[in-house]
Amino acid sequence: MKYSFCGRSGLQLPAISLGLWHNFGFVDDFDTAEQMILYAFEQGITHFDLANNYGPPPGSAETNFGKILKKNLASHRDEMIISSKAGHLMWPGPYGDGSSRKYLMASIDQSLQRTGLEYFDIFYSHRYDPHTPVEETMQALVDIVHQGKALYVGISKYPPMQAIEAMTYLKEHDVLCLIFQDRYNMFQREPEKEILNIANKFGAGFIAFSPLAQGILTDKYLNGIPEHSRAADPTGFLRREQVTDQLIEKVKKLNEIATQRGQTMAEMALAWILRDERVTSVIIGARNVNQIKDNLKALDNLSFTQEELEHIDSILN
Repeated sequence: MKYSFCGRSGLQLPAISLGLWHNFGFVDDFDTAEQMILYAFEQGITHFDLANNYGPPPGSAETNFGKILKKNLASHRDEMIISSKAGHLMWPGPYGDGSSRKYLMASIDQSLQRTGLEYFDIFYSHRYDPHTPVEETMQALVDIVHQGKALYVGISKYPPMQAIEAMTYLKEHDVLCLIFQDRYNMFQREPEKEILNIANKFGAGFIAFSPLAQGILTDKYLNGIPEHSRAADPTGFLRREQVTDQLIEKVKKLNEIATQRGQTMAEMALAWILRDERVTSVIIGARNVNQIKDNLKALDNLSFTQEELEHIDSILN
């Protein structure tokens, strides 16, 4: 495993982290989830990314992770980075959503209880909430660190202006923003405009989620939408109509480059994100151990020639 320092902090993160957004809830197979977490840790994936609402149902991914941790990895707690977040809808009523101090404080206590942890290594404000002053949300994160409920804090999916405001507040209160988490992949390159530079300026790391565009940047959809895929699931976040012919034509061309590099499409897509030294880690999702194995192979070839990068850009633009 390749490890990199997170921004200007002393904390190192693995190049590949495991996200528990999908496939770790009560509706999923517990044994498979257990196998994935144990295999990931054995391969040097020391960072596990959670959120209060991951499941389904919400909260169940944290509960399952806590069971697996207690059963198999309790003695390895200090070798792991465990993160969680709060910001999206979690329970009914006016206090179960958003970024108020009330919600964040209640959320972290519930998340610690579900996982059985004494503290999180990283706790995030999961999203910018336009109805809550940024300083209220950031002061809650400052106090969470002071109370020993998290070692570090980060922000996720904040617009550039609010990200600067948040990071400035944290810096002024001596609790630096460790990391910025955002959606970033070959088809979603918004962080390249401002966020990567903002994070770098404030000494924060950057971690990408949805690096494979929920499976589009793999060979899964090259010949149609297979049964049991995310796009085939009517309740999933990836809708069938998003997998357009135009998009798949681009993936087919990108796949040709990957083949020339001796990589799968997924491996090249992950390597492409990690080419940027401002990126600390990518969060992968997986349905089984074999998908984790494939993703880890991306680390075998992280370098791109200028010609390859220009060819990729010509396909994506």
